[in-house]
Amino acid sequence: MKRIYLIGFMGSGKSAIGRRLSFLLKIPYYDMDQEIVKKMGMTIPEIFERHGEPFFRQQEHEFLKTFRDEWCIVSTGGGVAVNPSNSKLMRQTGLVLFLDATFPDIWKRISRDVNRPIVQASTREQLEALYTTRKRFYKATAHITIRTEGRTLRQITEYAAFQVNRLKSNDF
Repeated sequence: MKRIYLIGFMGSGKSAIGRRLSFLLKIPYYDMDQEIVKKMGMTIPEIFERHGEPFFRQQEHEFLKTFRDEWCIVSTGGGVAVNPSNSKLMRQTGLVLFLDATFPDIWKRISRDVNRPIVQASTREQLEALYTTRKRFYKATAHITIRTEGRTLRQITEYAAFQVNRLKSNDF
């Protein structure tokens, strides 16, 4: 296993923790969404508008199948773990950490984000229902669940690093 995958709902802290974990563990960090944006040459809202969500979800799957084989950290898109093929790929090729944030915390972070097409097209109630639906997929995919409520980014990052190092020494 070479990759550390960070999964969770949008706004759960995957990118923030991924960057910090990369610094702490001294391994490269990649943001799946940003890699897809680079490959496609357009923003995520543009991809959704021009090609639709199913196309974007296929790009996520292709990323998991073809991304470089190196020891690295990957923060995934919020919907990646819903696809059983993606979940299987992540569990086979890396350690999957679920950043389990509460919906009120997530809502504070995402409610005004114009770069999240699903947020712009949904009500708070619809997003909370999506959060509830996806949470069971995150739990089923994760090797380790990290509760983020009441913890600082530093505490979450240090705990994630502890788990990675613990499992790495056990040849996880």
